[in-house]
Amino acid sequence: MNFNELLKKAINASVEGGHAIMEVYASEFAVEHKDDKSPLTLADKNCNEVIEAHLNGTDIPFLSEEGAEITYDDRKNWEYSWLVDPLDGTKEFVKRNGEFTVNIALIHNGNPIMGIIYVPVKEELYFAMEGLGSYKVNRNSVIDDLEELISTSDKLPINYDRDNYVIVGSRSHMSAETEVFFDEMKKEHGSVEVMAVGSSLKLCMVAEGKADAYPRYAPTMEWDTGAGHAVAKYAGFSVKQYNSQKDVIYNKEDLLNPWFLVK
Repeated sequence: MNFNELLKKAINASVEGGHAIMEVYASEFAVEHKDDKSPLTLADKNCNEVIEAHLNGTDIPFLSEEGAEITYDDRKNWEYSWLVDPLDGTKEFVKRNGEFTVNIALIHNGNPIMGIIYVPVKEELYFAMEGLGSYKVNRNSVIDDLEELISTSDKLPINYDRDNYVIVGSRSHMSAETEVFFDEMKKEHGSVEVMAVGSSLKLCMVAEGKADAYPRYAPTMEWDTGAGHAVAKYAGFSVKQYNSQKDVIYNKEDLLNPWFLVK
């Protein structure tokens, strides 16, 4: 299996999927219409179709939020699988704040070994692979040469030379467990800053070095985190289950994630 070629295909799928989302994003859409023809659904669907078209030729099965009805009996023997969220951050899409992403991960026996996150509004690309590391670059077009892309990318984490302790989270929606974590970090570090961002960008902020921790003590689905997990992991960070030293794993019978901590 040529993983460099798979990474290139997934990067191009994410960039072109992002273009499909931006066509809807730029249109005059009425958010209150929640029927099947709502632009939000259209953005999801169009991006999903673009990604599937890119990845279909890889002969690796494909699980996305759009096709979540695939049964565990069909999935349980998958050695490799693509895990895709074509539009992560629907609230951010509606708010037009730009903090939504295209997420593509390659899972091998439950572990994310490749992750691509594309931020269409900012044209920012995060990509990571086992044995390669994690990178960030500004990109708005498909790539022909992976080596050239890597040579023009920033390896993560980036040293931002900051001395403040930053936690990615929500100022307004904090569970009791998250508040306990904040209090513990305040005792340990003196003061704590909160960085509020949408979608899988939360994982990217830790991977990039802009934040130190991301406690997610609330529900998420596998496709929300697979790509970001890889980006964080291959930048040297861990994604552990709540109050455990076990990694978050994928292609489970129940696609709901456990609570987790990224740091």
